[in-house]
Amino acid sequence: MTAVIQRLSFSAQGFSDAFSALTERHEERDPELTRTVFDILDAVRKRGDEAVVEFTRQFDRHAATGMNELTVSPQAMESALPLLNRPTRDALEQAASRIRDYHLHQVAEDWSFEDPYGNRLGQRISAMARVGIYVPGGKASYPSSVLMNAIPAKVAGVGEVVMVVPAPDGELNPMVLAAASIAGVDRVFTVGGAQAVAALAYGTETIPRVDKIVGPGNRFVAEAKRQVFGTVGIDMVAGPSEILILADGSVDPHWVAMDLFSQAEHDEQAQAILISPSKQYLDAVEDAIERALPTMERADIIRASLRNRGALIQVPDMVAAIELSNLIGPEHLELAMDDADQWVEKITVAGAIFVGAHSCESVGDYCAGPNHVLPTSGTARFSSPLGVYDFQKRSSVIQCSPQGADALGRIASPLARGESLTAHARSAELRMKPD
Repeated sequence: MTAVIQRLSFSAQGFSDAFSALTERHEERDPELTRTVFDILDAVRKRGDEAVVEFTRQFDRHAATGMNELTVSPQAMESALPLLNRPTRDALEQAASRIRDYHLHQVAEDWSFEDPYGNRLGQRISAMARVGIYVPGGKASYPSSVLMNAIPAKVAGVGEVVMVVPAPDGELNPMVLAAASIAGVDRVFTVGGAQAVAALAYGTETIPRVDKIVGPGNRFVAEAKRQVFGTVGIDMVAGPSEILILADGSVDPHWVAMDLFSQAEHDEQAQAILISPSKQYLDAVEDAIERALPTMERADIIRASLRNRGALIQVPDMVAAIELSNLIGPEHLELAMDDADQWVEKITVAGAIFVGAHSCESVGDYCAGPNHVLPTSGTARFSSPLGVYDFQKRSSVIQCSPQGADALGRIASPLARGESLTAHARSAELRMKPD
């Protein structure tokens, strides 16, 4: 019988190669996809609303004849909230409140100081004028994506948040619109795919051009975001979801198995890895996986994910586990240990760290407060979770006094002349006091 998930041992011969194969990031660009997306972007850039409606009819099976049919009114957003049952509405509002409270702590403020020459130097913080958020739609419902993308933008002070969400066959879950209302989204268009990204990047007669596009989507959306970067900002080009669990054997194996499933159920390329020093514990978790898997609603996807990219890894000790974790740089990292607190400072590369047995990744996805838009594919080496800072700009402020202009000019002049940029030098010298 084929194992559900592969087993690796740190001490086994060939472990390094097997570990590298497991964690290798595949960056395969599909030339046909690239060309298709380019053509869609180009059509929307040149033909605006007409192209957006045309592609929406083609890809979303939406019989719209004009943008008025793809524009959601503020009244429709507001009326979606009462359609929800009370527990669902309360959950959305509580999650939104927690997300807002967390992100309020990220708000940066202007600062300045005066140097010994009387120069005033500082930094000014300002919000982007308009941002776009992409939310997957259709029969599936992702209100959490609305909250996680829109609320930090609003906390940052963004003037207008524009949401695009596909509505295949004209179907749109009211939870998405209700979440948009709660999060303070200003405008909503039922447009998806690369055409929605193009409309946000270039602007059309109806959809306004934005400064930045954030939010998850399929491979067409990801490729479109990649291609419009530079014309607008983007949050990231996200890869498949990931979870890494470091366990000392103290947490119920069934809990850990379900935590692995929580990411594996996203898609067949999602990655779920457990690392532990205890072979007996890994055996227990593997047994829990095999017993629970047939009961899962998305069992086929979970099974494929665990087979394709999952692993149970035995290590000599937790020091080795931490070293492997920092090499992987996971999107989600759970420290399923009794003494989890003492290991947090050892983690140098991770999108989000869940500390202790009761901190499951699922609450982070929905309602803990920190953002669930996280760096994937090891990009936590150089990037961070989505936050208020992603919707704010920083401007340097330099105000020279007469004394400061003289002092700085005497530094700038020889440096500029050393670079043969004499206009720079002469500009600084004009503000220097005569010797």
